Amino acid sequence: MKKIVVAYSGGLDTSVMVKWLKENYEAEIVAVTGDLGQKSEMVGLEEKAIRTGASKAIILDLKKEFIEQYIWKALKAGALYEGVYPLATAIGRPLLAKALVDVALLENADAIAHGCTGKGNDQVRFEVGINTLAPDMKIIAPLRDWEFKNRDEEIDYAIEQNIPISITKEKPYSIDENLWGVAVECGELEDMNNVVPADAYQITVDPKISPDQSVKIKLEFEKGIPVCLNDEIEDPVEIIEYLNRHAGLHGIGRIDMIENRVVGIKSREIYEAPAATILHQAHNELEKLVLDKDTFRFKQDVNNKVANLIYDGLWFSPFFNSLMSFVDATQEKVTGEIELELYKGNINILSRKSDYSLYQKELATYSAEIEDFFDHKAAEGFVKLYGLPYKTISQIHHLQKEEEAA
Repeated sequence: MKKIVVAYSGGLDTSVMVKWLKENYEAEIVAVTGDLGQKSEMVGLEEKAIRTGASKAIILDLKKEFIEQYIWKALKAGALYEGVYPLATAIGRPLLAKALVDVALLENADAIAHGCTGKGNDQVRFEVGINTLAPDMKIIAPLRDWEFKNRDEEIDYAIEQNIPISITKEKPYSIDENLWGVAVECGELEDMNNVVPADAYQITVDPKISPDQSVKIKLEFEKGIPVCLNDEIEDPVEIIEYLNRHAGLHGIGRIDMIENRVVGIKSREIYEAPAATILHQAHNELEKLVLDKDTFRFKQDVNNKVANLIYDGLWFSPFFNSLMSFVDATQEKVTGEIELELYKGNINILSRKSDYSLYQKELATYSAEIEDFFDHKAAEGFVKLYGLPYKTISQIHHLQKEEEAA
């Protein structure tokens, strides 16, 4: 091989990987980083990649594309893996796979290398994405092949080779960060009996020591997409950054979960997703207001399926595209405003407004002061017809039992 494009984050694995690839393949290394809003490893990243052995370091600003073409799609689909995880890492991977393919083709590279482990989900997301977009591209996964048995050995190698890393054996967390959230694993977190150490959290405050004064926010949606925050912030990057900052200060978005990985094993994951948690809840509240019962109920099943497809690395699959066509159709009237209050880890809904609201006070009321439009007499026939199949089943079963007893 003459040239290898490397998915480069600047973390332990990819930092060691650049040096290892250069030594083992004697190829030119092009390090590619997609800026999805991560902050922890971005400072001096280009210089670090060159020092480590890359001939070129390409940093792509993908934040706007990430939000508009990936995050908003997942939000409209209510995509929460196993009902909890907003899929920050999983949503970012197909975009990074696309960026890697674009650079590899432009650079006429022989292969793309990633720093994913054999146990992890990201190997599936990267490789399925790359294979879908560039079927003939060779893929290298050093962490499945190299001689290091664990992260401690990687750290020792980095120190020996003068590779700058921020991770230590005392704090060996693996951290993945972007605008939509932070994922933390490894170290003490692998023991199910350990409480999450305070230093594992990156962007949220412990709710117990968060401000005693609540904060109110207003979100405006158009066709399922957040378009304005507090009547003034319209830029999508600024909306998410504002929510991450202020909601994180109030301890919103902490997740400690046992999840089922793509390869079939269970793992403990710590997530922080302040903005995602708020936007998902606000979006769901608006859907409850404007979608009819059957559409809303069916969409819950679709949401779950979309979340599974994203988690399993099938963003570019025909099935995903088909489901998203349904999702987009449901969002035509998901337009309105949701006001919320943030306080010590809690999100309280204050108000819901939409021109497409299906809620009618005159139908729902139990108040004597409001004219009731509901025809209570019609309910008797409705209940009889609604329960008729089950009444019939019960009557037949009773007759069968009587005949058997006789």
